[in-house]
Amino acid sequence: MLPNNEHMASSKQKLLSHSFSPSRFQLLTETCSVVITICTVCKTSLRQRMDEHEGETLTIFERVKVNGTLTPITFSVHGRIRWADKRQRCLTVEKDVLGFVADGSTFTIKAMVEKDNGISCVGNRGNRVRKDFVIEPLSQESHQLWCRKLQECIDSLDRPKRLFIIVNPFGGKKFASWIFQYEVKPLLEAANVQYTVQETKYQLHAKEIAQTLDISKYDGIVCISGDGVLVEVVNGLLQRDDWDAAIKMPIGIIPAGTGNGMIKSLLDFVDDPCSVSNATLSVIRGHKCSLDVITILQGETKFFSVLMLAWGLIADIDIESEKYRWMGSARLDFYALVRIIHKRRYNGRLSFVPAPGYETYGEPSNQNDRCTKKMSKSQEDSVKSRQHGYQGPEISLDSLEWRTIDGPFVSVWLHNVPWGSEDTMAAPDAKFSDGYLDLIIIKNCPRASLLALMSKLSDGSYVKSPYVLYLKVKAFILEPGQRFKCPTKGGIIDSDGEVLARGEGTYNCEQKKDLMAYDRIQMTVDQGLATLFSPR
Repeated sequence: MLPNNEHMASSKQKLLSHSFSPSRFQLLTETCSVVITICTVCKTSLRQRMDEHEGETLTIFERVKVNGTLTPITFSVHGRIRWADKRQRCLTVEKDVLGFVADGSTFTIKAMVEKDNGISCVGNRGNRVRKDFVIEPLSQESHQLWCRKLQECIDSLDRPKRLFIIVNPFGGKKFASWIFQYEVKPLLEAANVQYTVQETKYQLHAKEIAQTLDISKYDGIVCISGDGVLVEVVNGLLQRDDWDAAIKMPIGIIPAGTGNGMIKSLLDFVDDPCSVSNATLSVIRGHKCSLDVITILQGETKFFSVLMLAWGLIADIDIESEKYRWMGSARLDFYALVRIIHKRRYNGRLSFVPAPGYETYGEPSNQNDRCTKKMSKSQEDSVKSRQHGYQGPEISLDSLEWRTIDGPFVSVWLHNVPWGSEDTMAAPDAKFSDGYLDLIIIKNCPRASLLALMSKLSDGSYVKSPYVLYLKVKAFILEPGQRFKCPTKGGIIDSDGEVLARGEGTYNCEQKKDLMAYDRIQMTVDQGLATLFSPR
């Protein structure tokens, strides 16, 4: 119910009976008047959030000057600060406040607020803007109380205090250094976060940094780049002797590359735009989420993936279009059209362990013929003596129910998160830590239909096409073959934007030495192994 005159009279009587001082009573009356004004101006909005507001317990309620204007103000135990100037204001420490600075008789709250932030503590979602609020309590005692309560509230949020920041100056449009200097750094300093910055100088430099970093000095690692530096950091952490402790280090991503699929997936999950400010806020707030890590294995060679693996159409477009890099981002659209007109199919076999609900996909398979062969005890001891770091999930592949699908294939795509890039929703049902990979298969598809479904990648609706097979798998084996009706040429296997293997006759196959051979590879998922800074 909204306050009325009868209720106000009753409240006054109760207050007087408790011998409140006249000044205290006047302050409470003014505070109640503010609430009544709010109800009158925004009755519908208040009713929608009545349950949230009625239960608030106030730790501070008094009059202060906010940006020079005297006004009643409240601070709740839940970290909400409310006052009125020309309209009703609300800041939530957890969501909006970066930090504060005390200066003489005032303190300044440094905040990132949503545009048109009014009475509600949840404004319209969008990019935020920096705003400072200078608050001047009317006594030194009040000033000390405010500073103590604000600091206690911020400390309770378990935010990172020390970060190691890796900047890739070569990624995307080569703006990463500028993005750090003019967009990320001011927010970190406003939040009183200490940081160490290092720029990468060559490919795999970030991996080397992660392998040798003294993780005891930091609360997290932040990658200002595309997805490539994130992948290098994860691989570096997992190749340390103390990998089990190192991989628990939270990793933040600031979009400054070409794809930015991981941070797009994180921010889109909470309906936030993919922007530098929102990504930086995700780091500052300190919320964390688990992330599945995929071990890609071929013999004794391992690669740890967090984003995706592609073979066929998508890999061809991604890698072969580099010959048209002078066209900028248009190269991908142009080369996609080329590859659709000159459609390729690849022979091969897919073996997989389906997630619950997908057991009818494919045909039953004898997994003993598909899995990496077990070594003898002496062989295992010999290999372990040469190996360091994480060796992949401990999973008995022998006991799992395998199924197979034979080619030829137009495209095979496995995804760990929903977005492959800022404008490509590859796997709309993918989850960060469900223990499964989303497998998307196109076996055969007319050119016109292929063009139509490729045009729907931006919202993920392409998976509804009758030519697309979409399922979830726990483990996966790819046995890549040669091009259909062109047995002298193979394909490209691409993981997280880097070439894992190239077949004969492929783009740059003679010039490049890849991590793996164009042969059978095995993928297994370790649920929630890595940790990311997340919006919430």
